[in-house]
Amino acid sequence: MAQVIAVIQEKGGTGKSTIATNLAGMAATQVKKTTKPILGRTPPFPIYKVAIIDCDMPQGTSQSWASIRLENNRQRAANIVATDNQDFQNVWERPDNLTAWTATNYTELVELVGKLDKDHDLIVIDAPPRIAETTKAALILSTLTLIPLGASAAEIWATADLLNTIEAAKQVKGEVDARILWNRFRASTNSAKELSEAVRTELNLKQLKAKLGYRVAYSEALARGLTAAEWTDKQAQAEIKQLGAELNQILKTQLWS
Repeated sequence: MAQVIAVIQEKGGTGKSTIATNLAGMAATQVKKTTKPILGRTPPFPIYKVAIIDCDMPQGTSQSWASIRLENNRQRAANIVATDNQDFQNVWERPDNLTAWTATNYTELVELVGKLDKDHDLIVIDAPPRIAETTKAALILSTLTLIPLGASAAEIWATADLLNTIEAAKQVKGEVDARILWNRFRASTNSAKELSEAVRTELNLKQLKAKLGYRVAYSEALARGLTAAEWTDKQAQAEIKQLGAELNQILKTQLWS
């Protein structure tokens, strides 16, 4: 049975796709050694099969990221085999280890998760803004829901609009674990401190300890089908790995070790 993480927000442009793609990509790169020879060798192979579902169509940021990533991995694997290169450590994923899907409405989303749950370890849902039924379905389907929030009043207002949808999901599921993830965060600013306090008092939602800073590394990595953990910015690497470690603790998994 798969862990299901939904990334939701009423407002567009809050970094949902950035978070979803990083979580999917990092989990898909967890490898283990195998004693079973493949092509006469024993390379490391992925531990987890990961699916990312892009519900924010036709924008399709997560779908585009996955397409670039999978094509890069196919080319890398083909080059290693063609040149008889022993360095299988550079093949971070098999082409079929990360699967990418789209859902244009909540019915498709429910059907997809039911299908993928049978043979995937992690399903990441990149939910659309302003579509309450799909957001509600994502909340009901998920083990954990992340709500990216930037340090702006507009994003807090948008998140406040989510509270009714969260309550509606609770009427169906009972317990819904939805948590704030600060994104594009500048901890040293007065506005960030004030807004953090406003979130505590007005939204009454748990906040993750991990925070993602305002860094170009996230957009640069996404554009190339990579995660921040694979990019050169050490601070972005540390932030995204801290997020993975915290999610491991919450979900009691090793998906992002």
